[in-house]
Amino acid sequence: MRLTLDRTDYGDNSTLGKLYVDGQFQCVTLEDEIEVNGQKRDGQTCIPDGLYQIVITWSPKFKRSLPLILNVPNFDGIRIHPGNDAGDTRGCILVGQNVTLIQDAPFLLHSAAAFQELYPKLLAALQRGETLDLEVMA
Repeated sequence: MRLTLDRTDYGDNSTLGKLYVDGQFQCVTLEDEIEVNGQKRDGQTCIPDGLYQIVITWSPKFKRSLPLILNVPNFDGIRIHPGNDAGDTRGCILVGQNVTLIQDAPFLLHSAAAFQELYPKLLAALQRGETLDLEVMA
């Protein structure tokens, strides 16, 4: 299964995008800001463009299994999970059904619902023996 993250809007503190599953629109995303030199800063910037493998593992922080993005240069623990704003990302990819502005900052709406629609698709692909890949592009 191929997930594609197409980044669409770049702000001072966050990056918005659209997530596709096998070419079909799935949800909107919110990440931390883009690092100017392309080097990810721990908990402050989004992952570099590229192709990554995803596995599902236990998250001690969230106390549940979540998608984990592997081999992010110079960083571990990048996950896809529910959340609403840049304060929730800590370098991870948040998903939502829509986005609005609150005090001029992007805010994801219906994030838990978006995750509940995405997660079973990922589990089903793994149960079929497929690998999960994430292509991140600007």
